[in-house]
Amino acid sequence: MSRRRSRRTGFTLLEVLLVLVILVILGSMATVFIRGAGQRARRRAAEAQISAFDNALKMYEIDFQRYPDSSEGLNALRFPPQGGAPYLDKDPPLDPWGSPYQYTSDGDSFRIWSLGPDGNPDTGDDVG
Repeated sequence: MSRRRSRRTGFTLLEVLLVLVILVILGSMATVFIRGAGQRARRRAAEAQISAFDNALKMYEIDFQRYPDSSEGLNALRFPPQGGAPYLDKDPPLDPWGSPYQYTSDGDSFRIWSLGPDGNPDTGDDVG
């Protein structure tokens, strides 16, 4: 008489848990990567927008021999004095984090920047 060994079918609880742990680790890594890519993309978008403002401000300076002062702000690019042609087609957009771009000028020079992800001034995540 020969003994037949019963063949085991299916997975053990340990094998299923091991596969679930591996899937959770892979999912966590993908989430961290995607979130980091989104932050980098927003930072690059802010840098590109600041560069566009920089170009428009330089054209404004050529036409008016000064930069808009701080009280005029970036809206002077949309509605320049003396009825000149606008340097922006629409109102200055918000930065990628939903805050207005910051602008200061004394008429001879200017500074433009985004408050960055935290929305607070003069922190390490400011862009500009």
